[in-house]
Amino acid sequence: MDLHASYPELSDLRRRAKRRIPKFVWEYLDSATGAEATKQRNRQALDCIGFMPSILHGEFSPDLNTPLFGNDFTLPFGIAPLGMSGLMWPDAEGHLARAAARARIPYCLSTVATQSPEDLAPHIGKNAWFQMYPPRDPDIRTDMLNRAKAAGFNGLILTVDVPVASRRERQTRSGLTNPPRLTPRLMAQVATRPAWAAGMAWRGMPHMRMLDKYKSTSTEGLSSTAHVGYLLRTSPDWDYVKWLRDAWEGPFIIKGVLRPEDATALEAIGADGIWVSNHAGRQFDAAPASIDMLPAIRAATTLPIVFDSGVETGLDILRALSLGADFVMMGRAFHYALAALGPKGIDHLIDIYTKDLIANMGQMGSKTLRDLPQPVDLAPPGLLPNGLKSPPEA
Repeated sequence: MDLHASYPELSDLRRRAKRRIPKFVWEYLDSATGAEATKQRNRQALDCIGFMPSILHGEFSPDLNTPLFGNDFTLPFGIAPLGMSGLMWPDAEGHLARAAARARIPYCLSTVATQSPEDLAPHIGKNAWFQMYPPRDPDIRTDMLNRAKAAGFNGLILTVDVPVASRRERQTRSGLTNPPRLTPRLMAQVATRPAWAAGMAWRGMPHMRMLDKYKSTSTEGLSSTAHVGYLLRTSPDWDYVKWLRDAWEGPFIIKGVLRPEDATALEAIGADGIWVSNHAGRQFDAAPASIDMLPAIRAATTLPIVFDSGVETGLDILRALSLGADFVMMGRAFHYALAALGPKGIDHLIDIYTKDLIANMGQMGSKTLRDLPQPVDLAPPGLLPNGLKSPPEA
């Protein structure tokens, strides 16, 4: 079957995913917080970034190799962490890790994934990162680092933009708890999704396996936005970051940066990379689009910059790279692909993005990712890049 004929872009995979997984799972994956304005701003702002085509460059095949943190990746993108991945599809983390290793791109495992670092150790290759939600207890903190390192994860990602649980109203309204408890309402949804149901029956309902070791009280019936991970974690401060920097040998990246001054300060205390992100709109509905903050952050630091939030196409990846990112990560997109087509969906999406990068670089005359043209502003007259109206002149 020619998957490109039936599913040539992410939107096709997204539509099929919605038909294949129960509604409460879909709401968890697809939703943001509040009125989802930040999620919409991410898309609007990316659409306002254009490029002038460039002609008469002769035949060439663009070079997509991307060096980052001592690795030479074959592509400029990777798979971002997403909590409870295994709720989207059985063995999600395993499928994602294996696909990333085959493609020689990074895969990032979440602290609140449904498989542990030890589970994934045989599958991650040499390009896996571990994303940490910061534990309050120093002993748990040290143990998590040791487990990730022993399993072969070579990069540490500290997520700092979740000081408290967001509300995620769509997700809450769906009835999802953590661990998932199948009420009659949810069971009725499961009954209409036989492929998902069969896979879950085989593997069992997912839960946050890494945290099993640290649970001291019952967590049955917690809402999906107040799960065991929140009971264990703290809101980190600058001393916490310094402690982690000293404790971790290897690349150390801070995820959730939107202020240029924070990027400068993080470079000063020894971070190896900055991850520009507004958590894809899942945490704060008044945040600016991540892409709008990227140029100022690029000007504020010499560190490598990883970017996410709202990226859906190869062209979006080029937009981020042209504005100063060194690498792009995507979470929802790969889970749409997995839910849509199972494991082959991941490889198919990697192929979609690769072909889209090549097609658009050809239009720009860019032979490498280092010679992308300067972007142009496609925002309609009277609008700022994020879609807001320009203030009236005095």
